[in-house]
Amino acid sequence: MALTETKTVDQITVTENGTILYREETRIFKDGEQISQKFHRSSLFPNQDLTGVPAQVVAICNTAWTDEVVAAYQATLAAFQAAQEAQLALQQRP
Repeated sequence: MALTETKTVDQITVTENGTILYREETRIFKDGEQISQKFHRSSLFPNQDLTGVPAQVVAICNTAWTDEVVAAYQATLAAFQAAQEAQLALQQRP
């Protein structure tokens, strides 16, 4: 009775703002017959640390995350944070 496990990245998507979405599929086999299958989804944001990320996903990130994409993503985050701070300031006014 030999159990084996395979893990593959079976989906990679690049969104408009540079976010990378990927899905890993894990299959368990017993004596060559599949007995289990599960999926794990992950997301990565421009300029995020890629330690531990599968190599084919890293390759897509390195291609998609141009300097322009990273700058646009960071500008969007800064604008969102400024809007949240302004809203919080309005809520705290007497």
